[in-house]
Amino acid sequence: MAHTRTYRTNVRIGNWNEDLHLEEDAIKEYLEKKERGELTAQKVDFLKQNILTPVNLTVTNDGILHFGDVVMLVNVGGKKRECSALGINADINSLTRIPAPSIQAPCGVSAGKGIQACKRTAFIITSVDGSPEGSTLHFEQSFALKTTSGVAGGLYLTSDLRSFQKCAKMSRLQEVNLDDGSSFLSWWKIVHFDPQERLEYEGQPVPANLSVLIIHCKTNQALAVLGDHVLWTTYGKEYEMTAHTFLDSHKAEQDNNHWILCTCDPAGNGLMFLYLCYIMSHVHYSMV
Repeated sequence: MAHTRTYRTNVRIGNWNEDLHLEEDAIKEYLEKKERGELTAQKVDFLKQNILTPVNLTVTNDGILHFGDVVMLVNVGGKKRECSALGINADINSLTRIPAPSIQAPCGVSAGKGIQACKRTAFIITSVDGSPEGSTLHFEQSFALKTTSGVAGGLYLTSDLRSFQKCAKMSRLQEVNLDDGSSFLSWWKIVHFDPQERLEYEGQPVPANLSVLIIHCKTNQALAVLGDHVLWTTYGKEYEMTAHTFLDSHKAEQDNNHWILCTCDPAGNGLMFLYLCYIMSHVHYSMV
């Protein structure tokens, strides 16, 4: 009896029965969530499938921006950042499925390197002064930037004065986000990027696919992208957005504040901005 082994490797010890039931419950819960599409991976896929749906930008035959145009806001980049486009920074908690997939306000924005016209990056130039749809947008004229309908939610790009509780997460500068309902906080205006020519262009039509400044009407701060503040989002590495005017030694706005309101090429070559860059690169190469 002294040499009898009382313990074997297959002997269950501890709360083995409770652990077994907990494991079975976890597997059952996982399968139920998978069937309902509530797993995190499924939510991310569902979000990307809806918000990255391609969108047709407006074709500008006269080279001028109009109210109702669907455009994409692109910053050509600088020393610390690549070319990027303003987009909705929505995560799985921002998207609701009932009654239809839609982004809920408030929602953040960021600048991503994916220069593709989709629900996430498309904005509609919206009138705030009663100008009819299709009329020309002029320098210094107030307007709003609205996301497309459907999954993008029809939200307005807004900003407000910086406070201790309301500011950009990383830079602590003036916050820019998307909110529902048009108000004075969602009013913007476009000015010429060159301060010496700004007065001369006041009241003139705004050209498409050229660098301009987008100024917030209430705070008089320019829309800016920050290359030294990187955000890791659902869509990858992107840059933080803010409303802040960056001036150089000559009191001129830096390239952080330079934006191109991109439209579609009438000839069907995709984004007009990218098509112009392609043409310019080939012209430079032939001259060399």
